Amino acid sequence: MPDSEDILTLGVESSCDETAAAVLRGGRTLLSNVISTQIPVHRKFGGVVPEIASRRHIVNVMPVIDEALREAGVVLEDIRQVAVTYGPGLVGALLVGVSAAKALAFARNIPLIGVNHLEGHIFANFLSHEELEPPFMALVVSGGHTALIRVQGYNHFTLMGQTRDDAAGEAFDKVARVMGLPYPGGPEIDKLAAQGDADAIDFPRALREKGNYEFSFSGLKSAVLNYLNEMKMKRAEIDKANVAASFQKAVIEVLVQKSLEALSEEGMKTLVLAGGVAANSALEGRLREAAEAHDIRFYYPSKILCTDNAAMIACRGYYQSQAGIFSDLSLNAVPGLSLTDVKA
Repeated sequence: MPDSEDILTLGVESSCDETAAAVLRGGRTLLSNVISTQIPVHRKFGGVVPEIASRRHIVNVMPVIDEALREAGVVLEDIRQVAVTYGPGLVGALLVGVSAAKALAFARNIPLIGVNHLEGHIFANFLSHEELEPPFMALVVSGGHTALIRVQGYNHFTLMGQTRDDAAGEAFDKVARVMGLPYPGGPEIDKLAAQGDADAIDFPRALREKGNYEFSFSGLKSAVLNYLNEMKMKRAEIDKANVAASFQKAVIEVLVQKSLEALSEEGMKTLVLAGGVAANSALEGRLREAAEAHDIRFYYPSKILCTDNAAMIACRGYYQSQAGIFSDLSLNAVPGLSLTDVKA
């Protein structure tokens, strides 16, 4: 058997609209990271169509895995374990990745590791920062998730709070849609906001009370919609850049405030940002400023590791395997999977 630092892990990700595969040596040496995106397919619908996503995954999954192996310069016989996202996500999309991973694990008689997608986002930071070690506070912000998580160890997590309704990324996409911006809306809002006045419109911030680490962006989304409708009824000119900037500021203020409070309460000095919205330039910049002002170490992944990818799944899978946390071939997709506190 190879040393643990030489073990090759194949990661597979298909939770939404990216079909991805990656090969990882040990815990942090990335050999390949292949992502086949469906954004052009779903853009004309203004968002992800689950049935179409599932069909595309079926077509793409094996070619993407083959490409990941080629880029890594290895063959399937070199792989020692397979890690796959089994939730949360779109059930049909998840099933494609899980089925492919189970088939490979069975055919090669190698371990199968079911990975929580939310945990995977956190572990993307280990691939970007070799020096990063637990404990730390993680802020996960994506299209499907907004959560503050205390990471005590590689397999020990505590959920401090999460969104009660819309995730931050979901709110970005919905606001972008009503403003007539193309999908995905998050990057479009970010670009447009750079041209606007963030103080032009006072949009609401929910759940601001101290010690509350839950999030809610549904009311903010409704406030933006109401503002746009009101302006249209008045036949007043709408400055979309100001709307985007003011909306984005409202989201970011809450994320930053709750992150700082959680760090202070837990006595932690390290903050990790993860998830697709981690690529938002304003969020990254504001968190960096806040971290410097409060003497906090701040980490976030490279842009390619912010969005859904299989490298983060392989990394999370590796650390699960080191703790003896494996899955059997009865592993199934769990679309509503929540964060679990697993102690090795």
